[in-house]
Amino acid sequence: MSPVTAMKAVVVHGAGDVRIDERPRPEPARDEVLLALEWGGICGSDVAYWKKGASGTAALAHPLVLGHEFAGRVAALGSGVTGLSEGQPVTVHPAQLIGEPPERLAGRTNLHARVRYFGSAALTPHTDGGFSEFRTVRAAQVRPLPEGVDTESGALAEPLAVALHAVGRVPALRGRTVLVNGAGPIGSLVVAAAKHRGAESVCAADLSSASLAVARRMGADATVDVSRGEELPHDVDVVFEASGAPAALGAVLRATARGGTVVQVGNLPGTAAPAVLGDLVTREITWIGSYRFVDEIDDALTALRDGLDISPVITHRFPLDQAERALTVAADPASASSKVMLRLGGGAPVTA
Repeated sequence: MSPVTAMKAVVVHGAGDVRIDERPRPEPARDEVLLALEWGGICGSDVAYWKKGASGTAALAHPLVLGHEFAGRVAALGSGVTGLSEGQPVTVHPAQLIGEPPERLAGRTNLHARVRYFGSAALTPHTDGGFSEFRTVRAAQVRPLPEGVDTESGALAEPLAVALHAVGRVPALRGRTVLVNGAGPIGSLVVAAAKHRGAESVCAADLSSASLAVARRMGADATVDVSRGEELPHDVDVVFEASGAPAALGAVLRATARGGTVVQVGNLPGTAAPAVLGDLVTREITWIGSYRFVDEIDDALTALRDGLDISPVITHRFPLDQAERALTVAADPASASSKVMLRLGGGAPVTA
């Protein structure tokens, strides 16, 4: 392929097999936009596809371009697209519903049974993600970045939307005490989202001192290093469980005030696992789930425009050509990483 028509993409071919492939540069259809991508954020699902060839129940049946957290600039418009302009910085809502959700799920499209999500092998053919130099996207999924929000921050609007959706599962958070158990990238973003929504105080707990340092920079008022035997606080109004570790549930429920709420943000395993749940009943705790987001990506962009600083969650940056090294760092607890970013194009080279 000539340089004009070719592009690079981060493609996982199977467990332990990720490559920088050369692919044809796409052209936008009538209702699509061609994006020249600049930044992508590595998520746990990207790591899972690379390490295991699967993420949850979604297994690779053929090669897949990774990435559902990304942003860039409009490179070309389909003939039917209005309201956008070439060169405009944008991010993307990564979900496209297949069919209409049932009436009982009105306003909860995140729970629709069939969704094409960028960088996902849940359906066949798979839905390629955005870890590439260019990608076409339906114009309806494009979200312009507000003035003052750069494309690196814009690439994190998607995980920030996940955090805002979780925080939004609890009405009237203002003035309440909060514990975030698990201070990985999503947990740290929940810290920031809870503070943004007016929580009186936020405590973050984790096994990693590096993760807790990030949580403090993201606004945590206090931290608990579980690896050092420190105990969770007591009588917390709202707990966001972001670790996804069943073994943590007993202590989390015990930390929750009587009549309090636990929001399960971290993905729990799909197989049987022991957990101590007695306090769920005797303390009459409300335990609710939180999955992806609906339209909170718009709220995320508004929060970024209004000055919410999520840059402390970024700990590493790598160029696209070093995607495997970036995935290795993101997967290694010893690397002290939080959010690992890929520079996909559109700027000066990144030195890791």
